[in-house]
Amino acid sequence: MEASKNSRRAFVKSAAAGMGVLTLPGLLNAKPSNPSEKKKIVCVGGHPDDPESGCGGTLAKLVMTGHEVTIIYLTTGEAGIDGKSHDEAARIRKQEAINACKILNTKPVFAGQIDGDTVVSNDTLKHLQSLLAEEKPDIVFTHWPVDSHKDHQCASLLTIQSWIRTPNKFSLYFFEVCTGEQTLGFHPDVFVDITDTQETKRKAVYCHVSQDPPGIYGCGHAAMEDFRGREFGVKAAEGFVQMTGKLMGGFAL
Repeated sequence: MEASKNSRRAFVKSAAAGMGVLTLPGLLNAKPSNPSEKKKIVCVGGHPDDPESGCGGTLAKLVMTGHEVTIIYLTTGEAGIDGKSHDEAARIRKQEAINACKILNTKPVFAGQIDGDTVVSNDTLKHLQSLLAEEKPDIVFTHWPVDSHKDHQCASLLTIQSWIRTPNKFSLYFFEVCTGEQTLGFHPDVFVDITDTQETKRKAVYCHVSQDPPGIYGCGHAAMEDFRGREFGVKAAEGFVQMTGKLMGGFAL
């Protein structure tokens, strides 16, 4: 038992030491002066509309700052439209995601898992690792792992495992969706002022016509932007939890 504890402590210590020094606030405060200074950002979400509603304002701000952003959708939302077959719903929601990415000026990538039937396995982990390796991200966003939606949990766990297995670690941040209803126990330690990109975020969310955009905001996103803004002292903000050595120590690795 003692050897196991020591091994875990050593892993946490070495992994924490391997984390990059790049931080989200630092990146937003330093506009690249030449192409070589551009950074690559990736957001991994469970379904079309999750990245947009969870951190769309921040993604838009990163693009405005001069960086490149890719959104990886774990599923194509196959089970997300009542009365539609999986194939038809996937076609509709994929196009909605593409439209939203055009608004945000981001690149969409679809990981190919099935809405409502996502899997954490060696094969799905290798697939996400390969997608991330192609992007070579400096910062990655994904769902907070304590979430009532299984697909959100799978997206988060696969991203965390990919992060653990990446030698030159990207900085990892968790976002929230429908806090209190889906995201649970979320206490952000990083805030981003999205006052200037709040409307761009809203336009991206409203691309997801099939998902009732007013209902998405009614789920609490408008209140979240306002509340996080109040916490941060601005009109509107998004909150994040950064993966750190301290946080890793609380996970059962």
